[in-house]
Parts: sequence; C-alpha cells; structure tokens
Amino acid sequence: MKSGFVNIFGRPNAGKSTLLNALAGEKLAIISHKVQTTRHRIKAFLNGDGYQIILSDTPGIIKPEYKLHEKMMQSVKSSLEDADVAILLADASDDPEKMDEVFSNLRLKVPVILALNKVDKVNEARQKEMIAFFKGRPYGKEIIRLSALKQTNTNDLLQAVLAHLPEGMPFYDEDELTDLPQRFFAAEFIREKIYTLFEEEIPYQTTVLVRAFEEKTTLIKITADIVVQRESQKGIILGEKGSMIKKLGTESRKSLEDFLQSKVFLELFVKVRPKWRENDLYLKEYGY
Repeated sequence: MKSGFVNIFGRPNAGKSTLLNALAGEKLAIISHKVQTTRHRIKAFLNGDGYQIILSDTPGIIKPEYKLHEKMMQSVKSSLEDADVAILLADASDDPEKMDEVFSNLRLKVPVILALNKVDKVNEARQKEMIAFFKGRPYGKEIIRLSALKQTNTNDLLQAVLAHLPEGMPFYDEDELTDLPQRFFAAEFIREKIYTLFEEEIPYQTTVLVRAFEEKTTLIKITADIVVQRESQKGIILGEKGSMIKKLGTESRKSLEDFLQSKVFLELFVKVRPKWRENDLYLKEYGY
C-alpha cells in the first residue's frame, strides 16, 4: 500500500484548482479566470488500487500585501512542510523567469514533478523552449506536459506521482473525498459566483461566511453573509432594486444543488466590515 501527501504549488492562475478537480473527478476547488481565487488549502483524497493520495490545492504564491495574503501564504507553508511529493505547476504561457523565482525559493527536499500546464494554448516550439528552460533547473529533472482543463496527460502525471509515493497505510476512509465540511464548500461556491458576476476590486475585497447550514427533510437551508469593505461595494452587490444579489443567489443555488445533490433554500445578506482583510479577529471568524 502507498499513501502520502501530494501538494500542488505555483503562481496565481497556473491551473492548480483545475488540476485538483481533474484528478479528483469532482469539483472541490472553485475556479475563475481572475487571479488569487484560491484562498485556502483544499485537500482531495484519491483512492485507487493499492494507494491513497492526499492531494492539496494551495493559493497562488505571491508577496503578501495585507494580512489575508499572509494567512494564504501560511497555508502554502504548511503544505511545504508535510509534502511527500511536490507538483510544481507551470503555465506554458507564463514568464519562466518569474516561475523560476517562485519554484527556486520553495527549497523542496522531496521528489518534485514539474507539470507544464495549458500546453493546448501554445505551439510545440514554445513547449520545447519551456522544457529546455526548466530542465536546466534543479527541480526540473522530471517534466510532464499536460492540459488540466482538457484532462490531457493527467493520468501520466498520476502515474509519475505514484512512482514517488511512499509506502504506508491510508490516512482516511476510502469513501471520504475531503476533510472539509459542506458549509465550507457552500461559502466557496457563493464566492465563485461573485468572481464571475463582479469586476475590478469587488471579488478581492469580498468574503463569504455561512451563518447556518441546516439539513431539513426535503432541502438544505443555507444562510450566508457576503462581507465587503465599503458601503459602495454593498450597493454594487445588491444592484438596482436588488437585481444583482437576486442573480447571485440564483446562480449560487444552482451550483450548490449540483454539488450537494439536494434542493437548496439560500438566503444572502450583505455586511460591511471596513478593512476586514487586515483585521485578525475578522479573519479568524471568516475561517482564515
């Protein structure tokens, strides 16, 4: 039996969440074309014949600008500390020098697989150029080209991971998919719709707190606060005559019903908490 922690690291928007979802076969991590969508470490348990992989998606590695960023980078640090195998995810269209700076600073002491992602978006010449660049780096001994979105060569990556996975007994039961509660995913799916529906600073200055998650006989009742930093942002979330929060509620409910496989009654409220991203008490309350 093999088992261990396999953690994905990379710059924002490298496709870490898409890769976790592809390997898990379930949507556990929210996805957006905007950077810094992932704020928490999200684990998925991959159980197969003779193995269990605890796969972690981590926030994109950045230089912290405020306390929320610091909390996000702390979750990256914890992933570095318990990794048995590291996947360095590189966007094939990104600047290799910037990626190299991030990857080199990780100073990993475990087996490393460099996954060159989004190869469907670049030509063969660019792919070869990127491979040549990374092969010259200490962490670039094993490189796999893939497209997490199209699930191209993701099985090759899985086989490479299994080759490095240490022997050991499973950490979790086979029927478990993650160690996070359903109310966590409820907040995340609502936050994903905020990234989809709103532009500029709104998604980055917003968080979601689930106040109630009640499983009734015929449905699940969810009450959640959408937390913003300014009154003007509250007005944008609400929209004219409540049009935007109604749309947000409808789209969030549909996603939640798909994920929870149950009818959902969703109540949303908007709360203003000035500078919540810099406030330790608020950050703790909101799960960071």
